[in-house]
Amino acid sequence: MGLMKRRTEPSHTDLETKVKRLCAAVAVAVSWIGLIGIILAVPPPGADAPLRLIQRISLPNVEGRIDHFDADVKGQRLFVAGLGDGSLEVVDLRAGKLVRSIPGFKKPQGVAYVRELNKLFVASGNDGMLRVFRGNTLELLQTLPLAMGANRVAYDAATKTIYVGYGGKDAGQDYGLIGIVETKGDKLAGDVKVSAHPAEVLLEKSGAKIFAAIYPADRVEVIDRNKREKIASWPVPDASHPGVMDLDEANHRLFISGTSQHLTILDSDSGKVVANLPCVDDADGLFFDATHKRIYVTGDGFLDAFKQDDANHYQRLARIPTGVGAGTSLLVPELGRFYVAVPHEGKQAAEIQVFEVRP
Repeated sequence: MGLMKRRTEPSHTDLETKVKRLCAAVAVAVSWIGLIGIILAVPPPGADAPLRLIQRISLPNVEGRIDHFDADVKGQRLFVAGLGDGSLEVVDLRAGKLVRSIPGFKKPQGVAYVRELNKLFVASGNDGMLRVFRGNTLELLQTLPLAMGANRVAYDAATKTIYVGYGGKDAGQDYGLIGIVETKGDKLAGDVKVSAHPAEVLLEKSGAKIFAAIYPADRVEVIDRNKREKIASWPVPDASHPGVMDLDEANHRLFISGTSQHLTILDSDSGKVVANLPCVDDADGLFFDATHKRIYVTGDGFLDAFKQDDANHYQRLARIPTGVGAGTSLLVPELGRFYVAVPHEGKQAAEIQVFEVRP
């Protein structure tokens, strides 16, 4: 007769272990449910996404950081500051390819194309130069010395004037400057002092204000460009180190972001904070889409799209992944396109991502 297998009862310790494992499993399930709830609170890009990726334009041999860019709408060209390469990259949007690379810059950052002048302006920080090219041929017309730290470039069509931010620590100064360049003759006509290097120079179209994002001081400073003097300085508590801005002039709203993971909205007349929302970190591109009442912010490898319900109320519509190190971007309303620059990182190729702006 064979031996019978003895049935063993679980010990008290075994029961405790099983209960602990069950509790741990429940905790994990609960945490996943919470995480899913958070993810669902920000709709993923899909059929209803406000932006849809429709094209990738390769930037072969472009290395390092890619900074700001501008568009020739009629000529269907994109001018891209290859900061890491010290180059200006020219993209043919019709053909969907890089067609030219212009070397010789030292940290190119700000770019402004002005069709009415047939000129392209490029500011480079490490030599303090503003270079002026003929718009159609890209022939170098003028090299204008400013100061170290030359960065953002903005054009005032009413007075045919270019404004350039520079100065600050890069220039060995404890203040920054906004240079005023007359495009007739391309000469420096003066400057306006601000408290530190301006990370962004934004012009009001319906009025005479210049808004300067003062990154080190966590402030926005306001300049009257008729008087050429500073008229206000506003703290931005929820957007530490503000670096990018745009305006909704109809509703008197100034949108600001930077390295604080916030989109902060100010009253552009008083500087009062009216709203702030969680946002991508290290934002380096911010644009207000007046047609669709949206704000697009890019930085830290993501694109956040927000809806403007009214002047004081906003909600995030979607967070769209772009690529490691992708920060700078450009909205071109005339083409219904939003462009995001993605640098080469490991197996990730350098490219311009083209998004269709959807109704």
